[in-house]
Amino acid sequence: MKRLNWLLLTMMCLLISCTKSNNDDTDDPTADCATTAKAFVANVNPIIKNTCTDALCHGTGSINGPGSLLTYNSIFAARATIRTVIANGTMPKNSSLSTAQKNTILCWIDGGAPNN
Repeated sequence: MKRLNWLLLTMMCLLISCTKSNNDDTDDPTADCATTAKAFVANVNPIIKNTCTDALCHGTGSINGPGSLLTYNSIFAARATIRTVIANGTMPKNSSLSTAQKNTILCWIDGGAPNN
């Protein structure tokens, strides 16, 4: 019985110590959306144009993921996918976004993705 208790206690300690820390902002960055700039034209579109729309990624004629991300309508249509891949850090593939850039995109989407 003592051995079983010791084994259970050890397993519980291992499980607790092996949980992933939520300090890495690539998992699901959280931002104070009340203070984060989130206008499509001024804030979101420049980030997407500079990091996502080259010829190999989501530029003209792209069939990658949601396709091209060149217009508000195409970005709006792909907003759920964009939110997921930005929050989990799998996109952009060939570069990275700062926490502020991630938060800008996430807050814009979470705010209804207005065309502003």
